[in-house]
Amino acid sequence: MRQADPKPYWNTNVARHPGILRALPEGCGDALDVGCGDGLLARKLAEQAERVTGIDKSPEMIACARELAAGCPGLAFVEGDFLTADLPAAGYDFICSVTTIHHMDFEAALVRMRELLRPGGTLVVVGLAREASMAEWAAMIAAAPIVRITKVLRRARGPEGMPVAVPQMSYGQVRAAARRLLPGMHYRRHVLRRYSLTWEKPAR
Repeated sequence: MRQADPKPYWNTNVARHPGILRALPEGCGDALDVGCGDGLLARKLAEQAERVTGIDKSPEMIACARELAAGCPGLAFVEGDFLTADLPAAGYDFICSVTTIHHMDFEAALVRMRELLRPGGTLVVVGLAREASMAEWAAMIAAAPIVRITKVLRRARGPEGMPVAVPQMSYGQVRAAARRLLPGMHYRRHVLRRYSLTWEKPAR
């Protein structure tokens, strides 16, 4: 029997989960969570999709995800490097990734996600980037009080042991590369220092 999740936690990554879940196609067969961490989002996806796979490089995170998902049907976790792991080509109706892509080669990761997505499938990437232009710095400064207050009020925290990395690409660089690799994608900058990319792969 699946054990209950630990006391629910909230952070600026979890804040994006509702939007990701809304993007999940109706009747989704196979979903992939890239950089699944402790599997919180994957467990939420499993309530709507028939089969969900979470992949993460961290042995500690995968062990935690498997423990928390014990007894949950249709949910599996893979320990490995997303860029080289043995995953089925065009095998997923939905692929998502939350604050993971800046740990990898951005373009290689987007291309792999594009290739693993079935025609007509949906991709959602939530990421971190750095401020480079005056407009980006102005947006960050304006949002800073909101971010601080929200984190305090919501008692922001996350699972221990999550790997961290400093983003190397700016918001502008992310947007430009994504538009080139995913024609027609929708880009959005969020108040809580995240951006999101949403793309539907053309049906054949």
